[in-house]
Amino acid sequence: MPDSRTPVVLIHGLWLHATSWQPWADLAEEHGYAPLAPGWPGEAATVAEARRHPEAVAGLGIDEVTEHYAGIIRALDRPPVLVGHSFGGLIAQKLLGAGLGRAAIAIDPAQIRGVKALPPAQLRAGFPVLGNPANRRRAVSLTAGQFRYGFGNALERSESDDLYERLTIPSPGRPLFQAAFANFARRSPAAVATGNADRGPLLLISGQADHTVPDVVTRSAYKLYGDSSAVTELKQFPDRGHSLVVDHGWRAVADHALRWLACRGIPGRDTFHL
Repeated sequence: MPDSRTPVVLIHGLWLHATSWQPWADLAEEHGYAPLAPGWPGEAATVAEARRHPEAVAGLGIDEVTEHYAGIIRALDRPPVLVGHSFGGLIAQKLLGAGLGRAAIAIDPAQIRGVKALPPAQLRAGFPVLGNPANRRRAVSLTAGQFRYGFGNALERSESDDLYERLTIPSPGRPLFQAAFANFARRSPAAVATGNADRGPLLLISGQADHTVPDVVTRSAYKLYGDSSAVTELKQFPDRGHSLVVDHGWRAVADHALRWLACRGIPGRDTFHL
């Protein structure tokens, strides 16, 4: 029989492997959804294999990754809920704006075109890539210290180091350059159809201690949706960093996302009540 569950497509960002979504996928399935957590194009099936072959993702840009997920979505028999973190959050917004999702949840999303805020913490977090123009064509790995600053700054050092060892992979540098210079490009791949009034509902989530995507960046993106009559909401989590989808507090973020979907009339199945 056809699967009657609502699909949920989980889209990760830079430096985290697709398997980092496993707790979210398990929880979504418990609540009646049909979760998928595909990797980026060329991404190996395991963290270890992805670390051995960084060249497989070198040079990927926002458009290529977005089209990869668009192809997956078009193969589904019903529009999915899109859940993205970091650059996955930017991609989720692009897909929703293009009419390829029933709803989207963008968590600490990378800055879209039109966001002008550029806090010092964000510059420091992006420097391992942006500090060398040659990284446009490379896949770049973070050190444990760089991960600690960009992702794990709100955690104990031991937890940050554990997440680094278990979940991090090399990622293409090109998307960071595209986002950083989005406001200087007429046809930037970081552009999102923020004025689309026909799209599904969008929830933006911000960790207010985030260094990689500071709260002001997410708030600025939220304001860009002001001209659209489509539902756009913002949820801020105090004292949470960029690791909020994978660290010990991930469940609070996931539970809020599930409650929001239920309030928006998007349960896993029609008979599901949260």
